[in-house]
Amino acid sequence: MAFAGMLSDEDIKAAVQACQAPGTFNHKSFFAQVGLTSLSEVEGEKVFRVLDQDKSGYIEEEELKLFLQNFSPGARELTVAETKTLMAAGDKDGDGKIGMEEFCELMK
Repeated sequence: MAFAGMLSDEDIKAAVQACQAPGTFNHKSFFAQVGLTSLSEVEGEKVFRVLDQDKSGYIEEEELKLFLQNFSPGARELTVAETKTLMAAGDKDGDGKIGMEEFCELMK
């Protein structure tokens, strides 16, 4: 498990379950439910590195679409609308991707 020692498996399972229907993902609710909002900056950076699957230093739209699968392999992909909403919330400088600082800010 990529988040072992940082996040509870039970919390992750409940959070993924809560947004399993397309169109029901809310990043603020999900982050709070899995415990991302209470992580330290160092732990937040570790989560970022897991989500940055191509190790580019940014989380791009394609990686956001697979966001839930990083937490639970059998989870659904985010819808186009959910992906765009998450990108808009995190991409503060408007470059079309989320950097580490932007992600850590998004988790608060």
